[in-house]
Amino acid sequence: MPKKKDKNKAPTAGYAAADIEVLEGLDPVRKRPGMYIGTTGIDGLHHLITEVFDNSRDEAMADHADHIEVVLLPDNKVRIADNGRGIPVDEHKDVGVSALEVIMTTLHAGGKFGGDGYKVSGGLHGVGISVVNALSTWAKVVVHRDGGEYMQEYEIGVRQDDVKKLRKSDKTGTIVSFEPDESIFETLDFKWDRIISYLRQQAYLVPELRVHIIDARDYEEKIDDSKVFYFDELELEVPSQTYYFEGGLKSLVRDYNQNYEHLHQTIFHEKKEVDDIEVEISFQYVDEVSTRLMAFANNIYTKEGGTHITGFKSALTRTLNTYARDEGVLKEKDDNFAGDDALEGMTAVVSVKLPEVQFEGQTKAKLGSPEARSVVEKVFNDALARFFEENPSDAKAIATKAQLALRARKAAKAAKDNVIRKGALDNVTLPGKLSDCQTKKAHESELFVVEGDSAGGTAKTGRDRRTQAILPLRGKILNVERKRLDRILKSETIRNLVIALGTGIGDTFDIEDLRYHKIIIATDADVDGAHIRTLLLTLLYRYFEPLINAGFVYIAQPPLYKITHGKKEKFVYTEDEKAEYLKSLVDTDGDDDLEEAAKSASNVSLQRYKGLGEMNAEELWETTMNRETRTLKRVEVDDAQAADRVFDTLMGKDVSARKSFIQSNAKIATVDI
Repeated sequence: MPKKKDKNKAPTAGYAAADIEVLEGLDPVRKRPGMYIGTTGIDGLHHLITEVFDNSRDEAMADHADHIEVVLLPDNKVRIADNGRGIPVDEHKDVGVSALEVIMTTLHAGGKFGGDGYKVSGGLHGVGISVVNALSTWAKVVVHRDGGEYMQEYEIGVRQDDVKKLRKSDKTGTIVSFEPDESIFETLDFKWDRIISYLRQQAYLVPELRVHIIDARDYEEKIDDSKVFYFDELELEVPSQTYYFEGGLKSLVRDYNQNYEHLHQTIFHEKKEVDDIEVEISFQYVDEVSTRLMAFANNIYTKEGGTHITGFKSALTRTLNTYARDEGVLKEKDDNFAGDDALEGMTAVVSVKLPEVQFEGQTKAKLGSPEARSVVEKVFNDALARFFEENPSDAKAIATKAQLALRARKAAKAAKDNVIRKGALDNVTLPGKLSDCQTKKAHESELFVVEGDSAGGTAKTGRDRRTQAILPLRGKILNVERKRLDRILKSETIRNLVIALGTGIGDTFDIEDLRYHKIIIATDADVDGAHIRTLLLTLLYRYFEPLINAGFVYIAQPPLYKITHGKKEKFVYTEDEKAEYLKSLVDTDGDDDLEEAAKSASNVSLQRYKGLGEMNAEELWETTMNRETRTLKRVEVDDAQAADRVFDTLMGKDVSARKSFIQSNAKIATVDI
């Protein structure tokens, strides 16, 4: 008979003091790196550069440095140097070791928690450089200060010796070199474009700071650390960029709007300090329907906004409504402008610098400091009212644009309500030619958006009916770039897609209502197919960006060729794969033309697929739809601002900008002729 459980006895078996793990030093970082850098993927890898660079940038913000050099080195190493004061190397009285060692090996240690080290800094959490050290197999810091050059090395966050004085030096500055740990990160491939995008942005935010980045990953010589800016003196034929701006945020807005038609020529700019909080705001409206609003707190890009953006939007809407009422742009019967009306077409940068900054989360994506809202609101409210008074024609143009946005918003609401009503009524027979899947579980469901009825019919026959839905498109969808929502929802194709997704659109969008957790774009492998794919991506990026950010959007990779060798069939997906396979089948006798050699062979044939409809259902299933054998590319946005520019350049009105982009990138494009 089973023994009865004693309800009065505490269930302590297998759980005692010996089971409690105590992590010391930097061990917590290696145990749970995501808690400190957000992710161990590509974002976390680049966060290491950001953390080290931000320390150097803080020196520049405090007027102690004016030059930062970032170098990508062989073996995935990175070297970041500045001409600031240099990290202190004298003994820390409370710890008994060098202050440099404390900063590099102790969490929550640094000059940003009090005292006179920094009035303003981005790294208030104080874990930055010690986390970089913990997540690197090797790191080295060289410091020039107090008439000497000092050095200490580390492995996996552990010091290898005391701080050593190497020689005398009349320079000041800090050089941090590190090699990320491949056992921690999913990839060690640093992205050049991503790095220069961030550094360029920072150069705008700190006027008169020179930022130099060099890609020296092929450089094999020994580095002379006695020279702070060693690579400045070398004339290397490698990719490099230097950024230096005197105009600050005004320069950033001007640069961002260079390919747009300006609604007004005068760029608004205000910089003021209130209660030890510095506020800087710059904006300009363009003939555009989308908004570009960049927010920074202590030079940290807060992509999720925060209290400073709340204050900015509140002041903008209130002041613009007051002006429009006073000047008769808004009549007595008219509704007030909503926040989105006031923001339409605006390119703006809002930057605050606070002595005590609070971010929501270690990755600092959102500002939480409550005092920022009231200060930004007051500064911007007063400055914007003055701007309207001093620039009456600009003010009238801005208010008139907001009035058009208000009317379009009302029209869009009516169109959205119609779409929502239609979606609610059509739960059984969903829109267009959608062939829905049987399961109602979103995490199991896939929506294939395919090009044309022919491909749609083949996909419908070959699919897994339980989990895969098919939505064929009729031709090319509307280019939504610079189109208002009311105009977009006149497109039957787009309305059908909105209903199929189930999320709604615009201010009614709710990702929780998404019906499919994989939205797969499957277009033909030709120019028209590429164009349709780009149009779809433009729609998804502009109006369904959360779906991309959540990892729900994919691009199918159908095969380019079917190669038949006797009774054996082989599907290949790239030109290189085709060449390799043909080489394995055909004796070319020195003939470089593999296709001609294949044609001469009696048992080899080559079929080029131009469209999905050219495949039979079994071929489409096996190559493109079968989860076990297919290849999907997930659509991701590494840099939202860069992505915004690319979409505007490719899909916007400026033909010259598009031509320049195509010419600049032609060499790296894959063209199917």
